[in-house]
Amino acid sequence: MKTIISAALITLAAASASFAAVQPIPGSITYDNANVQLEKAPAGSTFFHTFANGDGRDVREVYKVNADKSVTLVNRTISNAS
Repeated sequence: MKTIISAALITLAAASASFAAVQPIPGSITYDNANVQLEKAPAGSTFFHTFANGDGRDVREVYKVNADKSVTLVNRTISNAS
């Protein structure tokens, strides 16, 4: 019984983590399933990407470089000024 409950909790946690992932928006480097590969950035490093969204606010995104040199969007902040 404990095994079934533990498996259910692990599945729920994994589903919650993927649901909480930051999704790309227009202007994001990885928007529309873009396959971005960096040649010289070390795996595990992060970098920023800043752009203006449609209503004039600044969007700042943080990306992480994966071991295969692809990138993952990990955080986004949007300025309150418009």
